[in-house]
Amino acid sequence: MTARFPKASTAIQQQTTSTKHSKFSIGSSAFGVQIPNAMNEICSPTLSLLARQFPSASAVMAEIALLQAKLTLPTRRIHIISDVHGDDRKLRHVINNASGGLSTLVDEVFGDELTLSEKHTFLAFLYYPVEKLRRYQDELKDCQKRLSLIKKLLRQQFRLVRALARTIAKDEILGLMKEEFKTLYIALLDETSFHRDPTYVDSMIEALADYDQDITALHEASRLIRNLVVSEVVVAGDLFDRGERGDRVIHYLKNQPKVSFTWGNHDVTWMGATLGSEVLIATVLRISLRYLRLWQLEEGYGILLSPLAKLAKTIYADDPATCFHPKRETDFADEDLIAKMHKAIAILEFKLSGQVIARHPEWDMENRRLLHLIDHQHGTITIDGKTHALKDTHFPTIDPADPYTLSDEENTCLDRLRQSFISSERLWQHMLFVVRQGGMALTRDDALIFHACVPTNPDGTFRETRIGRQSLSGAPLFNELEKIIRDTYRQGAHTVSRDLDYYYWLWAHPDSPLFGKSRMTTFERYFIEDPETHREIKDPYFQKIHDADFVHTIGAAFGMDQNLLVINGHVPVKVEEGEDPVKRGGNAVTIDGAFSEAYGDHGYTLVMGPNAIRLAEHSHFESITHFLDCDDDMIPKLRALRKYETPRTLSETHESQDLQAQLCSLNNLLQAYRSGTVTEQ
Repeated sequence: MTARFPKASTAIQQQTTSTKHSKFSIGSSAFGVQIPNAMNEICSPTLSLLARQFPSASAVMAEIALLQAKLTLPTRRIHIISDVHGDDRKLRHVINNASGGLSTLVDEVFGDELTLSEKHTFLAFLYYPVEKLRRYQDELKDCQKRLSLIKKLLRQQFRLVRALARTIAKDEILGLMKEEFKTLYIALLDETSFHRDPTYVDSMIEALADYDQDITALHEASRLIRNLVVSEVVVAGDLFDRGERGDRVIHYLKNQPKVSFTWGNHDVTWMGATLGSEVLIATVLRISLRYLRLWQLEEGYGILLSPLAKLAKTIYADDPATCFHPKRETDFADEDLIAKMHKAIAILEFKLSGQVIARHPEWDMENRRLLHLIDHQHGTITIDGKTHALKDTHFPTIDPADPYTLSDEENTCLDRLRQSFISSERLWQHMLFVVRQGGMALTRDDALIFHACVPTNPDGTFRETRIGRQSLSGAPLFNELEKIIRDTYRQGAHTVSRDLDYYYWLWAHPDSPLFGKSRMTTFERYFIEDPETHREIKDPYFQKIHDADFVHTIGAAFGMDQNLLVINGHVPVKVEEGEDPVKRGGNAVTIDGAFSEAYGDHGYTLVMGPNAIRLAEHSHFESITHFLDCDDDMIPKLRALRKYETPRTLSETHESQDLQAQLCSLNNLLQAYRSGTVTEQ
């Protein structure tokens, strides 16, 4: 396969270096285009396809001129978020306010024109136009008051658009406009520059109001501004679990114009469950029951929990399941039943994980097969030579002689649960989106982004692990694991593949770049009191990452230069203990600051802009209602990690590579038109 992250000596790395730190120039055509020889080798069918879009030499030259001009524009803002863990409300607010960027823009454009109250009202319309307008129901009933409000807000909005348009190509702005309102938006955009009489725009708004489309135009203008402020959202893993609605997290991200992911260990459990992995179906259900997050399963994805409820009522009817009561209280569910369901699925998970590990002796995970170590007579278990009393000794479905085999009732339950997962069309579409837009790691300019770690030995070398018949480490390990995920999703849920077991490997193996711990002690946390058995020792990576030279080694392995910044999530930064997300070497940062409520409700995001890379420290977010009531915008504390003497242009960023490729193709088409190889239309 072609490696996504080649060694530093490869052509891709050389190309990145040459385009990032020099002005882009084109040489040897009518426009002075200097084309690398490799790019001149474009076959006629490719040129013919390109000619359909640009049917004449003049059209090609116009596009070349536009692309060259784009290379001089400042780079757009990239918003990097990690470890959302199902907290859709906080995610929505952080994206809507661009980690404080939209508030700053309003200050820059309006200065002292707006009072604090007026600024908050305007920002509320930008962030949450639907919710804010509900509070104006009385004014909206009066046609004149409604028109006055809409006209005022739209003109304020397009003052922001005009400010943003100074640094964004107009075709990109037009491309983000809702088609049915494009004429109005262009008129608003050009209104002041043309010194046009306001009645022209007013009449369009009034006509839209006749059909109740003026409010929709306002909604879409707010969306336009938010999409112009941030060009791309990158989520560095863990969309799901513990938080309330992972399904809404993905739904909201799907509505952003450009989203990329690096997969996290919690993501691969859902991805594997969607393909029918029985052990990961059990894992997803266990975590959802543990934190009482069932709406995302039932309402979000139509997953039927009745088979599990039946198993719990039948087999665990008299079991108090004391160790399995959920982490949070609710008035909307029978907590005793939830506890029984929780225990039933946990036992299923331990059995199924034991089966997977037995299928793969090469994984060397035998120490995670624990059910056969239980002494049922004495209610104890012996792990690593030490015997521990069990907090719960009621195991009605575990046969001591064959502990990993499912009972008939468990098999029936699991068959129905699996069918429910693989039949959920919405779940499939969401996971397919995460797979297609994601990867094990990605690069953005100087940033190398991945969820957890590069598995590392104590001496700082990358640890080799066996994947199939190969021993891999570093970037090749990431590449192979990504290939497995893409291949299994191409096959789909109805093609059973042994590679599906690797989703469990990614979830729980010590060598998984998404896990990075010595062992997953789930069984011990449920059944053993001794906290020493709960310890999960972190990979040496998490200490080595403080060493700037070690980070340089990572950069070299992934085809990056010495100026890189490594960005991880996965391990929450202990803000309350004074821990710094920026590592001591200064070239690595952890942005998992307990974003979701379940982990602490703090969180960091990273904003890459033309002038700097800034770390944003967020605080508690109560709710949209609280924001609308209390003027609480949750503006983060910003800290510059890197500053640039002059604003970076697109010619100095990763985006220049795509533009360069387009320019090379267009130049070839122009030469073909001039030589007669391709006929102009």
